[in-house]
Amino acid sequence: MIPDSGDAPVWSVVAPMFLHFALLSLMAIGGGVVMVAPEMQRYVVDSHHWITAEQFSAAFALAQAAPGPNFLYITLVGWEVAGWAGAAAATLAILGPPTLLSVAMVRASANRAPGPLARAIGKGLVPISVGLVFATGWILLRGSGSWDFRGATLALLAAAIVFRTKVNPIWLIAAGAAVGVAGFV
Repeated sequence: MIPDSGDAPVWSVVAPMFLHFALLSLMAIGGGVVMVAPEMQRYVVDSHHWITAEQFSAAFALAQAAPGPNFLYITLVGWEVAGWAGAAAATLAILGPPTLLSVAMVRASANRAPGPLARAIGKGLVPISVGLVFATGWILLRGSGSWDFRGATLALLAAAIVFRTKVNPIWLIAAGAAVGVAGFV
């Protein structure tokens, strides 16, 4: 919850968080809302100190381990920041703008084939998406509290396996959890 909020109303935190997350939701291209995790972490942890890096990493890990969409961590972050109001605001902020934009774009392009500009934009977004995935991994590894040689090695090994094989990532998550429970990392 909001540390040292005093007598400030919860909306004094929820409103700026909603606006920031709504803007970020429009940048979640190519990999979903996982791509904006580094900026969300910077905003709620580093800039405003509403939650700790460990709380953010735990919310992210819990949401990724749970069945359902990848954006669940945003709801958990909103919950950690401001309870039910924060959870609702964060979820609406992350779903609303892209939904409205998608509906508008589908209506505008219903009878048109993609032109050269649309294809160029699509190709240009690929390296941005890849970079944001790596930034997310880096932020989460730093915030996990297990930043050492063993944790970094495990993360790099998991990344190499994902890139080089067709192993389902859920098996890597399970293996990482087992290594952590066993006390190796």
